[in-house]
Amino acid sequence: MAPSANGQTVGRRLPVESAFTRVEDARHRLPRLFGRRDLVVLGLGVMIGSGIFSLSGKQAANVAGPAVILSFVIAAVVCVLAAACYAELSSTIPVSGSAYTFSYVTFGEMWAWLVGWALVLELVTAAAIVARVWSAYFLATLSGFGASVPEGLARFFGPDANVNLVAPLLLLLLTAMIVTGTKLSARVLTVVVLAKVAVILLVVVVGATHINRENYTPFIPMSRAAPATASPTLLGWILDSSFGTFGVMGIFTAASAIVFAFIGFDLIATASEDARNPRKTVPQGMLLGVGAVTILYIAMAVVLVGLRPYAQLGGAAPVSEAMEAVGVGWAADVVNLGALLALMTVIMVVLIAQSRVLFNMGRDGLLPKSLGRVSRVYSSPARAATAAGLAAVALTLYPGVLDLEELLVIGALFCFAFCAVGVLTLRRSEPDLERGFRVPMVPLIPLLSLASTLWLMLNLKTSTWLKFGVWMLLGLAIYGLYGRWHSRLANEESWDFEVGDTDPGTGGLQAVRQDTDSELRAVRTPPKPTRGKHMRS
Repeated sequence: MAPSANGQTVGRRLPVESAFTRVEDARHRLPRLFGRRDLVVLGLGVMIGSGIFSLSGKQAANVAGPAVILSFVIAAVVCVLAAACYAELSSTIPVSGSAYTFSYVTFGEMWAWLVGWALVLELVTAAAIVARVWSAYFLATLSGFGASVPEGLARFFGPDANVNLVAPLLLLLLTAMIVTGTKLSARVLTVVVLAKVAVILLVVVVGATHINRENYTPFIPMSRAAPATASPTLLGWILDSSFGTFGVMGIFTAASAIVFAFIGFDLIATASEDARNPRKTVPQGMLLGVGAVTILYIAMAVVLVGLRPYAQLGGAAPVSEAMEAVGVGWAADVVNLGALLALMTVIMVVLIAQSRVLFNMGRDGLLPKSLGRVSRVYSSPARAATAAGLAAVALTLYPGVLDLEELLVIGALFCFAFCAVGVLTLRRSEPDLERGFRVPMVPLIPLLSLASTLWLMLNLKTSTWLKFGVWMLLGLAIYGLYGRWHSRLANEESWDFEVGDTDPGTGGLQAVRQDTDSELRAVRTPPKPTRGKHMRS
């Protein structure tokens, strides 16, 4: 194996200068299209999805009762802590790839591969699941507006259908839109996000006038034993105790699943290379997006639980069913239409993020190099976007894909944990790097983020952990057989550079480009001289 520039094989780290030169001096770089507003829209586009229209009702009915409101608060706190860590890292290393790139610079290649592999799991699972859920709302929307679907065809529309035709077609359509250019995708996304936010506000206002306060009691239902066939949580397995559902532990169990609803702020970091002035706009877009969606989610949860007894909220479309139950049928049709828009934007943003992760891993040689190319025709990572879309199509054909929901949660939480540790590590190893945003109260905030993330991971099912372990072992095998040997850092001298791809590797052999219009540059601030007591006034 060819040695890397830093003399290591496994564990070699990508120098921070190289992370920038590979973007600024490379032929295959992404055009800068996103401003702060676009990044907020990107976050809202992916975070406002099935969580606000179905997940809250199902968790209330089956796990937490009315206390699902507290579950949303807990999940929001965890995600705000994680978002602060992501914001600092993305303002320090504003390059596409998100947690994958952060880990490559901070921890080394093998750990970066594992984080990137977890991101792939999170994103492809999210796209496949949401496409299936979209097909169910599509059928409900047609029915609500009086357009009946023949029974023989309707059986191919449902989320649990053995053969679902709608979800793959939707994924192919959105993939084509992303392949042909991010600018078009951003315009469509902005219009759709504004429409679905308007729908949510309408539901909250109308629903608030039909709240029955008796539905909030008991706020925390008595705990119940878990079914004999249910998979225990990892914490329950470790303690040799089944916590069951409802009660106080039900709140935390529901919060572990509800994190799924907030997943998306981390995807803003994957668009750093597409953003203008990313050191400022990416952290701002991330934190503003999390704050806005937290308010919307908690407001919707309060209204939904108040509309109907929690035991009746476990249907396929809890929000629209609750609106119909209180006699506001017209609002139910609006909800179904809003859910269609919401879920479509979720898939769109997830596919954009997935393409950026694959693009970066291909550019680093850990995946086939062809994925790390930008199309001359569309100015987008067309091959990476195509690969992301086809992978989601393949997974959505699996009839039991909805049972894999916790897999994308554990993939996201795995990345959250690495980012929390990454803030502390990079503060120590690169204290003088320019940071557009700094996490306050270090090390307290990163440590709280790490602890809360690990706690939610412990509350996931053992079956989820088993599947995640198998996925990560598969990833290690691929890295050992392919990525380790084809890594760009491992083959500095023999790497096949194209015209314009002038980065010779680690950045130590070539200075960062010094033109004044460059937005990405590793800037180090000299440490302030220490002053003795005799120099103080």
